[in-house]
Formats: sequence, structure tokens, C-alpha cells
Amino acid sequence: MNPLSKLEEYLSAYGRLVSQPDIRAKIDRLSKVITDAQLRGNKLLLAGNGASAAISSHLATDFSKQALIRAMSFNDASLITAFGNDLGYESWIAKAVEVYADAGDILILISSSGRSPNVISAAKTAKALGLTVIAFTGFDHSNPLGALGDMNFWVESHAYNIVECIHMIWLTATCDLIIASKHDGSVA
Repeated sequence: MNPLSKLEEYLSAYGRLVSQPDIRAKIDRLSKVITDAQLRGNKLLLAGNGASAAISSHLATDFSKQALIRAMSFNDASLITAFGNDLGYESWIAKAVEVYADAGDILILISSSGRSPNVISAAKTAKALGLTVIAFTGFDHSNPLGALGDMNFWVESHAYNIVECIHMIWLTATCDLIIASKHDGSVA
């Protein structure tokens, strides 16, 4: 196959997936859920593994700095290694949620597969503590994290880079929508 044809197929997948039919309503709903939590005095927590952890870190900064939403990401190496060493890697995010979350907070969990044991454990802990759980998943539609989420933003792809980039676009769109609602209404 011609490399340019492969590139066209790749870019077309992004175009199709980023604008799936229900995504506009879901992003609008998520922006309202986050804004309502802020008005109640609650905060936004984000977590994931690998690239999903990097996305959570990036978005915690954007929500805090630009949208003026209190947000934090669980990605500090000392936190991960201390909790992971003492409790096991599959429990470290759940412990961080237990320590840092307040009832009414929102936890955004990002997992391409939706099957990472530490992320699933965190979702269960968050639900028990009264948090709203927002899942960003991919791969198979029926995945444990998506089933635990109050909302599931699912990408129909098994390609990590595509799933991760779409998650990033949807999360930055949510942040920008909140920023626009606080300012002049323009998102671009």
C-alpha cells in the first residue's frame, strides 16, 4: 500500500472519531458537571497510566490555570512509588483518591483499554466516596472502567495513539468550553 494512502486512512480515522454523533452533547454536559462542582466548592481530580497520566497532568494544569477550576493530577513520582510500594501498584490511585478527594469531587480516569486494574480500583473507591466518575476509554466498548463511569467517553479504536489523542482533544474542548462560558463566548 502506498504510504500516502495509509496516511490518508489514518487521518480520516481521526476525523471520523473526534466528531462522533453524540460527542458535542457529552462535552457540553461534562463542562456543566465540572462547572456545577466548582460552584459547590468541589474540585477535579485526574489520573491514568503512561500517556494517559501525561494527559491528566496537562489537563489538570489547563483546568486550573486557564479555566480557574481547582484541579489536580495524581502523577507525582513520590506519591506513586510510596503508595505503590506499600499497597501494590493496583491500589495506588485508589489510595490517592481516598486521601485527596472530598465527596462531590469529580474524578476523571483515563485508560485506553478501560481495563487497567489500578484505574478500575480507583473508580470503585471514588464511587464509594460519593465522587462523580468520568471515564475516558477506548478499545472495546464493553470495558470495566466505562461501566463504572457516570459518563464514558469511548473511542472506537484499538490504536493507542489515536485513542489517546482523541481523549486529549475531547478534554481540551471541555476545558475551552468552560473558559468560553466565563469570558466572551469564543472557543477559537
